[in-house]
Amino acid sequence: MKSDLIRQRESIRAIHEKYDYWNRVPHRGLFINGRPAITQIDPTKIGEYVVMTVRDPLAAYDRDPAEVIASMLEDSELVGKSGMFTTYTGQFKGARISVVSGGSGSPEAELALNDLMEFTDASAFVRVGSSGAISEKIKVGDCVISTGVHRDEATSAAYIDPGYPAYCHYELVTAFVQAAESLGIPYHLGVTVSVDSDFVGNGRPSVGGYLQPRNIEKLATFNRAGILNSDREASIIVTMCNLFERRGGAVFSVTDNIISGEKFVAGEGTDNSIRIVLEGFSVLKKLDDSKRAAGKQNWFPGIFQSR
Repeated sequence: MKSDLIRQRESIRAIHEKYDYWNRVPHRGLFINGRPAITQIDPTKIGEYVVMTVRDPLAAYDRDPAEVIASMLEDSELVGKSGMFTTYTGQFKGARISVVSGGSGSPEAELALNDLMEFTDASAFVRVGSSGAISEKIKVGDCVISTGVHRDEATSAAYIDPGYPAYCHYELVTAFVQAAESLGIPYHLGVTVSVDSDFVGNGRPSVGGYLQPRNIEKLATFNRAGILNSDREASIIVTMCNLFERRGGAVFSVTDNIISGEKFVAGEGTDNSIRIVLEGFSVLKKLDDSKRAAGKQNWFPGIFQSR
């Protein structure tokens, strides 16, 4: 298992030896009835590819988003349910996919990711959901396929210094672009920012119109940097994937654009972002199959000629 290989690294073992409480901490986390306590998943039933969703009223799901996406899969079954997370697994055009729903923010996403990465070898994790646009060129209802994430949140900083890149894996980006093109869905490629505070940290007033001077610079700073959109979870998902030898990515719908002044529309583009991810995972399955057939670790356009 990938987590066991990480545990065997000399640099990891050296840290354990320096930790006074190493023999007291739960090395693999907590358990309830033999399952990982936070998600209570059955690790044997988690798919190769994982969709990370948020119970987000802005996306206007008519029920739990894990249920919504699971209804689009074949032979879907409930494989984990706790007070925080719901997980289903099913098939989509040959790809075995698990869908996890939880609350908002990087700290909560980290909890699910820890269970999924410690106890399974799932190879790809993708955030799908709503976002706010920060670029003039993006319309409400468009989709954004992230190529990387600016880490403007604190959870990933607990894992590694801010200079560590949250790059989206090129195989995922390639698969999602192919999916969007085949489905005829408008999309944009570029950088997403993940924030902790969805109000003042994202340039929006809080209670009573509360703002500080540094808050009002946020949106203009992101816009000048060419950042396309903002969310609260993609950063930790992609960072942990890069740290723990998985493939991370994100696909978003856009529900508003403060920069252009285009008003909020609940749920606009939600279905399209889900369709891109599911179709993209079916494309990724074909890419992965072509790698295995060619005996290669990485996919590249000429892989069939290399066999």
